[in-house]
Amino acid sequence: MSAQTPLEQEVARLIVDTLNLEDMDPGTIKPESPLFNEGLGLDSIDALELSLGISRAYGFQIKSDDSNNTRVFLSLRSLSHHIEKHRTK
Repeated sequence: MSAQTPLEQEVARLIVDTLNLEDMDPGTIKPESPLFNEGLGLDSIDALELSLGISRAYGFQIKSDDSNNTRVFLSLRSLSHHIEKHRTK
């Protein structure tokens, strides 16, 4: 298991704060564990809320109809890589 990078730590905190996961420590989110289903158990509503949080925090939009969303939201690591590539702030 690999440790979270600084950006992954930031994105993990964004996930916890945006989705009000009050009982979860952002540091316990494993970078390569799934965000949906058997991982964190997020659902499509969570993805929409998270997309809005990402837009506010990083200055770009993740479109709901983007065919790459399954790959982007696969794990904390894949989401962080996507943010790193597209962020404007």
